[in-house]
Amino acid sequence: MKSIGFLSFGHWSDTAGSQTRSAQDVLLQSIDLAVAAEQLGLDGAYFRVHHFARQLASPFPLLAAVGARTSRIEIGTGVIDMRYENPFYMAEDAGAADLIAGGRLQLGISRGSPEQVIDGWRHFGFAPAEGESDADMGRRHAEVFLELLKGEGFARPNPRPMFPNPPGLLRLEPHSAGLRERIWWGSASDATAVRAAQQGMNLQSSTLKADETGEPFHVQQARQIRAYRQAWAEAGHSRSPRVSVSRSIFALTNDTDRAYFGRGDSSDQVGVIDNMRAVFGRSYAAEPDRLIEQLRADEAIAEADTLLLTVPNQLGVEYNAHVLESMLTHVAPALGWR
Repeated sequence: MKSIGFLSFGHWSDTAGSQTRSAQDVLLQSIDLAVAAEQLGLDGAYFRVHHFARQLASPFPLLAAVGARTSRIEIGTGVIDMRYENPFYMAEDAGAADLIAGGRLQLGISRGSPEQVIDGWRHFGFAPAEGESDADMGRRHAEVFLELLKGEGFARPNPRPMFPNPPGLLRLEPHSAGLRERIWWGSASDATAVRAAQQGMNLQSSTLKADETGEPFHVQQARQIRAYRQAWAEAGHSRSPRVSVSRSIFALTNDTDRAYFGRGDSSDQVGVIDNMRAVFGRSYAAEPDRLIEQLRADEAIAEADTLLLTVPNQLGVEYNAHVLESMLTHVAPALGWR
């Protein structure tokens, strides 16, 4: 068995062929797609966070809305850039959204990636401390956030409060017990995956990874996952970790699928991103029988317990529900994922 969810970047543009012409369109359709995915039997609805872009950006209103409209499906992010986040405010928002969803939040966070503008986090009021890089700042924000999620009191109460206080130091409210164990770290390298394990976070590994050996993407990603699991065991955590990978996968079952995605095989690509040599994983698009064989050879998918399917959200809810249903019906059972 494998947990299967979708991952939406939430693109919107007022262009020909787009079913998401505005920010309102993409927000409302994201909720509708999560509802449809739950009805189909999918396990997760995940959303990317990009600032200063015509994409989804502020995750917690959306996560809370999805939580209120669904009852079973996991709701998550992949990922929140912690360079932009006030961890105190984020802890309150996350606690509220998780309580609305009944404890179904799965929050992916990370130190960040290249964005639309130069040093965008500065516009949010943040700057690295002396001797820090922006990545260091993002990791520091994450560490504070993780500490706050423990729910321990840290603030001295006012001796003359407006409302009665419980005894002792006060914590942020609302607090959602268990959310700390449902935080994931988006990792692009083996070293950051190991660090995530040491800190007791689940692992999100996407379709981009630091090219550390020159091997195919899925081979390097599988090695990253194994290094993470070993570090988790060595850290002595009491629970089992979770690992997700994301892929663009399309089962070609009708003429519309073939028109959109039937362009032949793709392959890994190598490039430089954020001054890092990176390998970008291939997309999969084929008739179901051939697709099953291709996916069977993907070592990283085999290592992961959770698979996030990136969706072409601008093609609308109905078509994306079809894409997800095709995977659940024609592909997942043959691979033992269902």
